[in-house]
Amino acid sequence: MSSLAMEPAVPVVSVPRARLRAAQDEGPVVKAVLIGLALLFFVLFLLLPLILVFMTAFSRGVLPYLSALNQSDTMHAASLTVLVAVIAVPLNIAFGLAASWAIARFEFRGKSLLTTLIDLPFSVSPVIAGLMFLLIFGRQGPFWDWLDANNIRIVFALPGLVLATLFVTFPFVARELIPLMQMQGSDEEQAARVLGANGRQMFWRVTLPKIKWGLLYGVILCNARAMGEFGAVSVLSGHIRGQTNTLPLHVEIEYNDYHTVGAFAAASVLAVLALLTLALKLWAERKMVQDGHRG
Repeated sequence: MSSLAMEPAVPVVSVPRARLRAAQDEGPVVKAVLIGLALLFFVLFLLLPLILVFMTAFSRGVLPYLSALNQSDTMHAASLTVLVAVIAVPLNIAFGLAASWAIARFEFRGKSLLTTLIDLPFSVSPVIAGLMFLLIFGRQGPFWDWLDANNIRIVFALPGLVLATLFVTFPFVARELIPLMQMQGSDEEQAARVLGANGRQMFWRVTLPKIKWGLLYGVILCNARAMGEFGAVSVLSGHIRGQTNTLPLHVEIEYNDYHTVGAFAAASVLAVLALLTLALKLWAERKMVQDGHRG
């Protein structure tokens, strides 16, 4: 006889459904304590600081608030922040799509290394990242003589801000798409290829409709980080008023100069952007869940 036939049967113990529910349910005291702690954390560390930002920004009235936002340095900082995001986010979309497609669809040497390197900005301090670019492209760097001879400025200029923003934001799109594409598999792409679709048709008509909400989710997170980045941009900007200060850097300078209304007015703009990002993030999550149920 086989070894399977010699094994004794395992008795099945039936647990009453009511007892199972009771074991899974926590007591009312535990529930109240956990909910209370969560609400306390939300109020103290999220809601109260947000309220104080707007209260301080409007502490002297609406006209001083609008006047602070209309200052030339504030307007330039806001426009520079948008410009850096407009450059960095599309580049991150291209990298995220390429990296996620390669990792999810192909097997190649160095795949695990590429996956690890994508997470590098999560483990390296943004200030350290800024210092690395400063050492590479600054006066002490190996490329300075060539850059100076050709009158190319990277450090303390727009290219440096874009480089710093790219470094801290490039994982977001790829990290949203890689698990999504791995979960979906490649059966539909292979079927499209068998039916005669070329690479462009396969991407636009098969792949992109399946990952569009995940892509949007990653773009939202990437844009939020790009507009709010401080550490790496601070190192490479030089803090030049009206030239290299983004909105987060402008908030710091205004606060250090005791321009409280100006600092918190600029901070309120960042807070509004954060709230809009949160709303878009929740909407994208809902769309992803709905698409998952349809699938």
